[in-house]
Amino acid sequence: MKSRETTAARHSIRGRVLTLAAAFTLGALLAGGLVFAVTRPSPTERMTDRLRVESALRDKAQIKTLTELARTTRDRLAPVLDGLDRAIPAEPPADGTRLAAVTSADVAGWRQATAAAIGDFADPPSGETATNVARSSLASAVRQIAIAVDTYETSRALAGSARETVMALAVRQRADAVFTWSVGATALDAVNVDAGYGHQHVFLPASPGSGALTADPEHEGSQRP
Repeated sequence: MKSRETTAARHSIRGRVLTLAAAFTLGALLAGGLVFAVTRPSPTERMTDRLRVESALRDKAQIKTLTELARTTRDRLAPVLDGLDRAIPAEPPADGTRLAAVTSADVAGWRQATAAAIGDFADPPSGETATNVARSSLASAVRQIAIAVDTYETSRALAGSARETVMALAVRQRADAVFTWSVGATALDAVNVDAGYGHQHVFLPASPGSGALTADPEHEGSQRP
């Protein structure tokens, strides 16, 4: 008799345990479903996240393309700046050495190079703010170099103090162009690091004391911030 009572008690306890376990499982499922329903992103949030990812990928591709364009433009304009620096140096030779002779063909070549560079930066795509800043600074520098060439060409038709005044203006425009490019190159370097491409130093030659920004000491391609 005692054995039957013990067995019945065990069955009763087991039944209660199973009932509690089932209730706990059901509660957990309901709670999990409630949490999922509450925390699940809304359609608007999912679309926003998708657009954010697409924008980041698009901007990463734009950074790579812009860096390649900046290198091509730097190589194209470096001879122009070098020619201007020899023709109208910021610091004329103190020993009276004659300035480098510049021909009309030289100036025409400079104008052709700057016009091509301006065309390369025409109709820019819209990217993230930092990328747009880098692109706009580089494009502005290109236009300033073109203006410096035009100013120098104008000075060649003048004489006396007027010639000297206009030449001095061209010198200032060249310096401002190099400074503006250095701002764009610094911004371009930063977005490349953020995009995972590492440091990309695309700077134009700058005269000592010009105030232009220069490349940091990090190695090309280094991912250090």
